[in-house]
Amino acid sequence: MSKKKTTKGKESKEKGEVSADYYDLHSGAIDDLVNATEENSPEVSEEEIAKFTGKKVKFKGTPLIKAILIKWWFAGCVCFLFLWGLGLYITDMLDQLFILGLAGGVFTDLLVNNVLRFIESSKGANDKYMMFPDKRYRNFIFNIIYSFVILFFVMTVYAAVNAAAAGISGAPDMLALGVEPVLYGALYTLFDMLLIKMKNVFSGIVKDAREKVKR
Repeated sequence: MSKKKTTKGKESKEKGEVSADYYDLHSGAIDDLVNATEENSPEVSEEEIAKFTGKKVKFKGTPLIKAILIKWWFAGCVCFLFLWGLGLYITDMLDQLFILGLAGGVFTDLLVNNVLRFIESSKGANDKYMMFPDKRYRNFIFNIIYSFVILFFVMTVYAAVNAAAAGISGAPDMLALGVEPVLYGALYTLFDMLLIKMKNVFSGIVKDAREKVKR
């Protein structure tokens, strides 16, 4: 009888120790989850995130390369559809530029930014590649205005190159560089990324200044 009691006592003790370890393990995991921050959390790959979110990684490469290719492709589409496509029906240059700027802003707000949000590995990861990342109604207007700003820089490059070519050749009417989707998309994306980079740098400076003031 004493042997059986001793065996039962050992089993109960072992079960108690296992339960205690199980409780400590799970309570520790909960504490880690509650106290988790961006600084003390380990990096998680896109493949691991896809297992839990169901979002598959469709494009490989760095987020910057993805953003550039997406912006380039859509800017080229705007040129192809609205400048080349409507060029036969709308011959006035100012009207063409107005439509081009308007379409560029609409495409940016409704298509480009939404695609960047869809492929981002975590929420807000691709905000740094958008001039107005917040999904607000007013940003629709801001993106259209911003598109006209980019268009101004792009057209300035075309005008400068053609003016330089005309001055060198001596033919005032010479058109050395015509507007076509590939180069237009590249120039549009270049100025877009430069302006966004300037905004991010300025925002970082302002943020650092505010943190220093708070300290």
